[in-house]
Amino acid sequence: MQQQLDWSNLGFEYMQTDSYFRADFKDGRWGEISACADPNFSIHVAAVCLHYGQACFEGLKAFRRKDGSAALFRPKENAERMAATAKRIMMEPPPLDLFIDAVTKTVASNLGWVPPYGTGASFYVRPLLIGTSPRVGVGPATEYSLFSMGMPVGPYYKNGFFPVKAYVQESYDRAAPHGVGNVKVAGNYASGMYGDYEGKHKGYPICLYLDSAHHRYIDEFGTSNFFGITKDNRYVTPESTSILPSITNKSLQQLAEGMGLKVERRKIDIDELSNFKEVGACGTAAVITPVHSITHGDKIYTFGKENEAGEILTRLFKEIQGIQYGEIEDKYKWMLNVE
Repeated sequence: MQQQLDWSNLGFEYMQTDSYFRADFKDGRWGEISACADPNFSIHVAAVCLHYGQACFEGLKAFRRKDGSAALFRPKENAERMAATAKRIMMEPPPLDLFIDAVTKTVASNLGWVPPYGTGASFYVRPLLIGTSPRVGVGPATEYSLFSMGMPVGPYYKNGFFPVKAYVQESYDRAAPHGVGNVKVAGNYASGMYGDYEGKHKGYPICLYLDSAHHRYIDEFGTSNFFGITKDNRYVTPESTSILPSITNKSLQQLAEGMGLKVERRKIDIDELSNFKEVGACGTAAVITPVHSITHGDKIYTFGKENEAGEILTRLFKEIQGIQYGEIEDKYKWMLNVE
């Protein structure tokens, strides 16, 4: 049964739905997926995830499409990224089929919570992997739990697809070279909280971080990848070992190439900001957030109009959303039907 919510005014926040799913790794193998209703579960006080940070997660979305069906956007990519993260911090990665089964069942069992087509909202799925066995010496767990929960969400930023101001955060680093910035470890977000909070306190919704080795090259925004459109129509995004490989960014690059833009993945010096006519922050939660200005010390770089996203960002946003909502052909076969 379809839930009766104010779909067009949803925020990006937790909401309890009908069920979530769980699978456990124990005695050297993964068990079956089971449905759960109670959002609370018990965990050992000495669980490795609590003491040594063996915890990672993914984020993906399901959409109610124009024909009434529900579909997930590129879940295989999320499964592969979680596996890469798990291996990096010595966790037991969930098999591809198990991950896909968990996220698909999360949507299928909560269809009444998938926002109706035309509301601009979506259903956010959050798979979580944690080390659960007790240990007081530093080392990996021997038991793990995979959870998959989901909820309806609106835009990550209050005004949705609308230009924002960004601030270059140089007092705090987001990730170190050869560290874990390129995987989706839970602790990455804790390390960026204070810097992001400081930026918001200054009046900037998002912060841009530079590489921690030189504080010269652009890494990414606090919760999303950086990309820009140059004045000669090139799509440029950073190449770095400390950047999370965004599935949204990967998708936008394909769309940009289809539009005839040259795509470049390379180091971007902060001074190059003056060469961009459009800048965006991209990720699962916000899809694309247009950036009107970036403040770096006493310099302010501006891009396009203050109250309107640029032409190319708008085209990219409409095309990726059109695929997700079933309004245009899914020629890349990105969508996985749930029903």
